[in-house]
Amino acid sequence: MTLKLPKAELHLHLEGAMTPDLVRRFAARNKISVADGLFDENDRYIWSDFPQFLDSFDGASSVIRTRQDYTDLTRHYLVEQAKIGAVYVELFCSSSHAGMQGLSFDEHLLAVADGIDQAFAETGIIGRIVMTCVRHLGPELAVDVARETVACGHPHVVGFGMGGNESMFTQKDFYPAFKIAADAGLGCTTHAGEVQGPESVWDAIDHLPVDRIGHGVRSIEDAKLIDELARRGIVLEVCPGSNIALSVYPDYASHPLRKLYDAGVKVTLGSDDPPFFHTTLADEYQRAQDVFGFSKEELRGITQTAIAAAYVDGETKAALWSRV
Repeated sequence: MTLKLPKAELHLHLEGAMTPDLVRRFAARNKISVADGLFDENDRYIWSDFPQFLDSFDGASSVIRTRQDYTDLTRHYLVEQAKIGAVYVELFCSSSHAGMQGLSFDEHLLAVADGIDQAFAETGIIGRIVMTCVRHLGPELAVDVARETVACGHPHVVGFGMGGNESMFTQKDFYPAFKIAADAGLGCTTHAGEVQGPESVWDAIDHLPVDRIGHGVRSIEDAKLIDELARRGIVLEVCPGSNIALSVYPDYASHPLRKLYDAGVKVTLGSDDPPFFHTTLADEYQRAQDVFGFSKEELRGITQTAIAAAYVDGETKAALWSRV
């Protein structure tokens, strides 16, 4: 087992960490009903394709209504990761999503920061925030998110990113938002090369100030792109369990994690939206060993790659290096 191996995660959507137990707990606390058909008899989320996954995600996260909910969710996820050897986690946080639940940017931010601080005090795990815009909500709203992210100046906010529907707009359309974040010293990452092909990764690395790509696995379809990613040291935040669950690849034998690594591309392991995809960060590390043939030293190297690519300050990074 890889349980004791030090781990670090750079790709986790906070609302996507909602377990069925937390959904029920928050719903009861907020006196709202859980959506019908959300879980099966084995207490697993029910969905069969990407649109249904989004519906399931929205149904679960709709029970998050208060600062306390976000604090509890953050603390719960980080404490659970500390139990399996994680030393560092970056949380993708969507102020736009929190806003739909009636929380201001600052309320959402401070709630997550409280959860990070509580988990650190309890276990020593270090969590940080990558504030994300939502692609399908458009470039103008992304600029607003970037401005608020920069203006907040909170030490736990270390990066800026983008998720959402890859088929809408182009990466280049979001350059103004990313420039605001990058000019303020925030690290930048964006989802690409998951639903869309290698052209979406080219669009990102040619037009945005990013040094990491969320997923990026379909880069394997373009040998020139693979060479460029390796040459520039761009890190791919790879989430194999998510890719299989969402049918980006039909099975693990088809997944390019090992090929990307062997081609010299820097990769990390993430769980994306773990309870929805029936995976965990521990599962991802274990699967990398059992299915993809990574040795424990190679897995330790993947953790070191994640620490090197983390958007955390130098002093904290040095403390993390000492643990991996």
